[in-house]
Amino acid sequence: MFQIQAADKQARAGILKTTHGEILTPIFMPVGTRASVKSLSPQDLKDAQTQIILGNTYHLYLRPGDELIRDLGGLHSFMSWNGPILTDSGGFQVFSLAKLRKITPDGVEFSSHIDGSKHFFSPEKAIFIQQNLGSDIMMVLDECVPYGADYDYTRASLAITTAWAKRCREVHTNHKQLLFGIVQGGFFEDLREESAKQITQIPFDGYAIGGLSVGESKEEMLKFMNFTAPLLPYNKPRYLMGVGKPVDILEGIRAGIDMFDCVLPTRNARNGTLYTSEGKINIKREKYKKDLSPLDPECNCYTCKNFSRAYLRHLYVTKELLAYRLNTLHNVTYFLNLVKKAREAILASKFDEFYFKIKNLYPED
Repeated sequence: MFQIQAADKQARAGILKTTHGEILTPIFMPVGTRASVKSLSPQDLKDAQTQIILGNTYHLYLRPGDELIRDLGGLHSFMSWNGPILTDSGGFQVFSLAKLRKITPDGVEFSSHIDGSKHFFSPEKAIFIQQNLGSDIMMVLDECVPYGADYDYTRASLAITTAWAKRCREVHTNHKQLLFGIVQGGFFEDLREESAKQITQIPFDGYAIGGLSVGESKEEMLKFMNFTAPLLPYNKPRYLMGVGKPVDILEGIRAGIDMFDCVLPTRNARNGTLYTSEGKINIKREKYKKDLSPLDPECNCYTCKNFSRAYLRHLYVTKELLAYRLNTLHNVTYFLNLVKKAREAILASKFDEFYFKIKNLYPED
């Protein structure tokens, strides 16, 4: 299921096998919240050499409904994507978007952010929804502890997360779908260690680090990422949830993490912030008005091969819809190339050299 092919210190290059294909790690997963990576078609994603995308259980449950997706052939058929898909459990969205949520040992009751209708997610229901969606990798239901939560609250939440993880594992019957556990524990080292101990005792197919990039400083995020990663089994895939700046991804790889996702490349593309081999570019700046050079001379994406910075700026400042597609296609390609080059550097035992090269490009990050 998961094989490590090479390691350079803690950084690993591996292969993760799923029902819909093999994934070469380390890997970045573009976020397709509602069965769509915003502004991109499945063919765009294939052209960018996307290996796996992420779908959102909470949003797909509310609209169009997991049972409808099941009846229409599953998420792959529904969105015409034949590669691997990971679905999160919906827990993060329940805790960040839903109104009037109430957590109990049985699950979480919440009101939809769309129309206020009441719903209930138990650990079992989170798995059943994801089974209806038919994703290749499912995540257990957990509570993402809010930043600033005190020790007692975090410890109580940890106990609930572990109990829910066990219940998710017990009802997981379709073994064509992999199931990952999630380590929580907030920003307390002993609770992180305790959560990792409890979750890794449950036989999951992979393990994720949750509860980071929730408002803490970069220093805190890196501290707890580096603290938690070695606590996870070496021979299973490790997934850092929701962390996605280029340097942060490389910090994660350097710590021994294999999988990453974040809305940052697609969201920033829609805001005109683009990532290149020369660093970040704000395409709406006046300096690009007459710039006929490609966005990134080292990139072979459709955007960079066909359009100038001047044209991309024009599209953006005039709010043409094509701006969102071309910008997003480039940013997604950049992030996929970033992890591809990181993998190549690991295989060549030159990861540190690559890490410092990228870190120097993004000093403000």
